Amino acid sequence: MSRETGRDERTGVVLAGGHSTRFGEADKAVADLAGTPMIRRVVDRLESVVDGIVVNCREEQVPAIEDALAGGPDATFAIDPVPDRGPMAGIMTGLRATTGEYAVVVACDMPFVEPALVTSLFERAAGREAAVPRLDDRWLQTTQAVYRAAPMIHACERALERGERKITEPLLTLDYVVLDEDELREYAPLESFENINTRAEFEAASDRLE
Repeated sequence: MSRETGRDERTGVVLAGGHSTRFGEADKAVADLAGTPMIRRVVDRLESVVDGIVVNCREEQVPAIEDALAGGPDATFAIDPVPDRGPMAGIMTGLRATTGEYAVVVACDMPFVEPALVTSLFERAAGREAAVPRLDDRWLQTTQAVYRAAPMIHACERALERGERKITEPLLTLDYVVLDEDELREYAPLESFENINTRAEFEAASDRLE
């Protein structure tokens, strides 16, 4: 599946390349969450506020994710050239597949991502190199953030060359704006940042959606 985007358009990059080790043997990206694959829930919520979708994953995940997204928004796949390098490498690979200037990056295990907040992140990122939420006055949420693609790709490349794996490392060289909790609450409940790692968390999220 593919869709062309322009420099002025906004892209949604969904990270799905992890191995879901705390979830069990199944791939949580395509797990049935209250009747809908989890990655489909993320894509459906992003669709209204972006012009194209890129899914970053491993080669062997593509068929199952294609099935999960069938009948929904078109998406382009960005396959990790070197698997298992972590989310920073996934962000870099996903952004390389975009052609628009800015992209929102969201993990596939964040089914409650709020479109209004994504729109706000795009607006705040304008003229800067990133807009990143900060929770608990200390924790930067880098997998639900907006990046200017070119400088973030470069920052990730340099960090990986240094052997860094910490996902916040690329931000050290970027001109980014932080959205603190008070501002975030204007657009979405903080639960929109909830990510699902375990079966127990998955069941709790299912109960909320049913």
